[in-house]
Amino acid sequence: MWSQQQINLPPFSRGFHIITSYVIDSTPEIKNHSIGMLHLFIKHTSASIAINEGADHDVRTDFETHFNKLVPENSPDFIHNAEGPDDMPAHIKSAILGSSLSIPITDGKINLGTWQDIYLCEHRNHASGRKLIVTIEGE
Repeated sequence: MWSQQQINLPPFSRGFHIITSYVIDSTPEIKNHSIGMLHLFIKHTSASIAINEGADHDVRTDFETHFNKLVPENSPDFIHNAEGPDDMPAHIKSAILGSSLSIPITDGKINLGTWQDIYLCEHRNHASGRKLIVTIEGE
């Protein structure tokens, strides 16, 4: 059995945000699957999604700090800056982290590790809401 839908996330500030509950609350059909796969795809080039530790907020702060050092704004090397100094850095950060995730479904729940959560990685200073496509396959 397959299902697919779009989740419209509200605008988030720049940074790394846990969205696990948005995904679970928007896909109650997960509970109908004893085994399966949940696939997430973000429909944007300046934000990304990832799985990482959700227990300690400092992890998300450290991600933001180090990604900003890795890909700084206002670099003279960037040609694409039509939407501001965070434009090209956002595209690079998104390419590094990625636009999709696959998460197993086991006994009607997504099967994340003990400390794992789903992140929205917002790389723009003033982003609008983001759209996720959620595809579920299972039995």
